[in-house]
Amino acid sequence: MGRKVAIYDTTLRDGTQSEGVSFSTEDKLDITRRLDQFGMDYIEGGWPGSNPKDQAFFEAASRMRFEHARLVAFGSTRKASAKASEDANLRALVESKAPCVAVFGKSWDHHVKNALKVALEDNLEMIADSVAYLKDHGLEVVYDAEHFFDGYKANPEYALATLKAAADAGADWLVLCDTNGGSLPGEVGEAFNVVRERFSIPLGAHVHNDGDLAVANSLAAVEHGATMVQGTVNGLGERCGNANLCSIIPTLTLKMGRELSIRDLSHLTSLSTFVSETANVAADPRLPYVGRSAFAHKGGVHVSAVMKDATTYEHIRPEVVGNERRVLVSELAGTASILAKMREFGIDPDKGSGRLVLDRLKEMESEGYQFEGAEASFELLVRRLQDGIRPPFRLEGFRIFVDVAGSNVSSEASIKVIDSTGAMEHTAADGNGPVNALDRAVRKALERFYPELRQVRLADYKVRVIDSKDATGAKVRVLIRSTDGERSWTTVGVSTNVIEASLAALLDSMEYKLMLVRNGGP
Repeated sequence: MGRKVAIYDTTLRDGTQSEGVSFSTEDKLDITRRLDQFGMDYIEGGWPGSNPKDQAFFEAASRMRFEHARLVAFGSTRKASAKASEDANLRALVESKAPCVAVFGKSWDHHVKNALKVALEDNLEMIADSVAYLKDHGLEVVYDAEHFFDGYKANPEYALATLKAAADAGADWLVLCDTNGGSLPGEVGEAFNVVRERFSIPLGAHVHNDGDLAVANSLAAVEHGATMVQGTVNGLGERCGNANLCSIIPTLTLKMGRELSIRDLSHLTSLSTFVSETANVAADPRLPYVGRSAFAHKGGVHVSAVMKDATTYEHIRPEVVGNERRVLVSELAGTASILAKMREFGIDPDKGSGRLVLDRLKEMESEGYQFEGAEASFELLVRRLQDGIRPPFRLEGFRIFVDVAGSNVSSEASIKVIDSTGAMEHTAADGNGPVNALDRAVRKALERFYPELRQVRLADYKVRVIDSKDATGAKVRVLIRSTDGERSWTTVGVSTNVIEASLAALLDSMEYKLMLVRNGGP
């Protein structure tokens, strides 16, 4: 096993600088608990004293019992105009009651001259005075050398002098920061080699992703001596984000042989999902390791090989990081993909049924259907072809009325459905749009025959124009996500009429729920 690496999470501080991300105090406390349970070594909670929310967080967090992690308060070196003992920012760090503090200082002479507008020597005194003050209060001090790599390229001796100022004052960690995110792995490795030769203090890396190299640069730092990696869950962060810990952590353990405090990687995907949900940010399905598409197979050749030996197209087993393998179906699929998907549905395929389903799939996709994101509709298609199932109801007809009165627009849908015994239900419903009115009318009609449909509600609705060059005559694809509170599913409809496409997806959604009930599901 290689040298141990400490994982330092800054989701609650740097991650909140992502566009569109804002955590409440309770959100931050919830995430802190999950990060601690997962096994993070350090959790940077925010900048105490900078805003009431972070102040409230540190007050609450000081009463928490941590299983493993050390809470970190973040701030800057003192101002040039005051001593460290007089600096309100440093005093807030001490008063946060966090056992560890991270304080950043300028390493790039360009920033010292043009941002701070102080003499180079004065900046060194600011760094040393700040670190010494925090150490005098018995705190573990992580010194973040902001813009270190840019500073090292511009004036290497001065950049190293800033590290010496922090080290001589008693810093416990020297963290080299690629704040602008534009460095290359070779540059990172070279700088770490030099710093490692000059300092015996443990080194860390804090990398941004503006060149799409944050993970690579972080791993390069570890290869060249870093024993702390800072980053965020899902790579949240300002501009293009920070180094993504959800990629770094499994790579360090599974591929680089580094020892981490995190023992059970199977919780990684659920942690990623939890943070996305709490941040109210749609999870990126293409994230390595934890994304929904990370182990999704679409090409027929790929699926055929994976079914025989998963290592042919998977670099790790998905369950190691708490993810799962998915087989996608499309016109690119071969019969192996179809048969694998049928078995996933619990269907024992007949000989030749895979080819039958594949031929029908290709035919429907040529008409504009797409089943990758609508597995409920695909399962219905398979069962109709394989098992000969028929919908327990049929649509006899519908009408949509739209009334415009000044700026007010209202919709009403009228619909007729017939159940399997031949009984008809004719109902109408209002809605805030034609699709909403149609949805309510369908449910109202079918609930008389099938009361279990009262549990179903619409969770998401998406419309995609398939061929925009046909303008208003183009076909549209409608995807509807439904839920009954226990599980959710997606269905699809296609037509040149958005109402007709929506109705097809709605009816599939209802039929799918009834199929679940019939098969003993919720």
